[in-house]
Amino acid sequence: FDEYMQKTLAPAYEKETGVKVVYELTSVGSLPTRISTITETGSGADVTMIFLLYPFLFADKLMDVSDIAEDIGKKQGGWYDAAKEAGIVNGQWKAVPHSNIGQLMNWRTDWFKEVGVTKFPDTWEELYEVGKKLKAKDHPFGFELGHGFGDNHGWIYPLLWSYGGREVEPDGKTVVIDSDETARAVDFARKFFKDTMLDDVLGWTDVSNNKAWFAEQISCTNNAESILWLAKRDFPDIAKVTDQAMNPQGPKGRFHLLNCIGHSVFNFGPQKQEAHDFLHWVMEEKQLGGWYASADTYYQPFLHAYDNAPMWDVEPRNKPYRDAMGSAHLPGWPAPPTRQLAEVVAKYVTVDMFAKACAGASTKEVIKNAEAQLKEIYRTA
Repeated sequence: FDEYMQKTLAPAYEKETGVKVVYELTSVGSLPTRISTITETGSGADVTMIFLLYPFLFADKLMDVSDIAEDIGKKQGGWYDAAKEAGIVNGQWKAVPHSNIGQLMNWRTDWFKEVGVTKFPDTWEELYEVGKKLKAKDHPFGFELGHGFGDNHGWIYPLLWSYGGREVEPDGKTVVIDSDETARAVDFARKFFKDTMLDDVLGWTDVSNNKAWFAEQISCTNNAESILWLAKRDFPDIAKVTDQAMNPQGPKGRFHLLNCIGHSVFNFGPQKQEAHDFLHWVMEEKQLGGWYASADTYYQPFLHAYDNAPMWDVEPRNKPYRDAMGSAHLPGWPAPPTRQLAEVVAKYVTVDMFAKACAGASTKEVIKNAEAQLKEIYRTA
């Protein structure tokens, strides 16, 4: 992905326009700090990768790129609704969405087959019943409940939503976490943890489930498609028995986490127009198609023109990541993305609500604690 930009796209743009593009690599964990520094000092990069809720946090420092987004959408089949959810702030596109890094179910087909299951369970309750049988055969599940970056939110928010639970109303200020729907989701998570999982998932971060997968300690987890990609490269025998599936559905439907990657232009730089023009160019189909293909569908396109692109046929097991786009939402949905919501995610309010219940706290206690935190955070909304 990065190499394609550095060795193909950037040189091609310079050859075509005479404008040199300097591509700076920054780790995902360091990116928020890097963006903050640029916005505070008013100097640095002209274009930035941006993800999750950051277009909303830095909206006043970002150029309106609606002209780019609307033109690209019109020419390439239209945007998924999830892209609009992630890129539009107060009616303006503040980021041009690039792709989603989906968080779906990874499962061991050979071990599931040992308990009579050849198709991934359709509901959370069905998955729970299978998980009990697999744990009894020393093939437990492993779902992150610690303070990682994505693999915790990747299943906890979809679980909450699938039971009808939500943190805040669409008005962006009314806290509604204390509900029967939330309680049912928490109660399910507690038994799901107790009866199907390794105990140490309470302290896991994003690397933990990957390590456990390749050590053949777990039979099911929630992750990006990187598990299968790495298995094919380094663990071919495990790759043969690894498959991927959309999240199970609950009483209120099937949901997935929106983990949007996009690009924004800072509105204060002396080269902001040049940056704007480059972003428009790189998102055109001639450039974008090759960029997507270089990443082996790890980055799932937000544009419908790529729904049936050849890259999806290279590894059909990745197709659930494409199919999940229609039911993906940002953390905190259906509340609008705000500074308060970003704080909720950063403080692991909802993750900890579930984790503490799994560790033994009562449902009432964990929900009341989460409610108090949410009300404190949203009191300025």
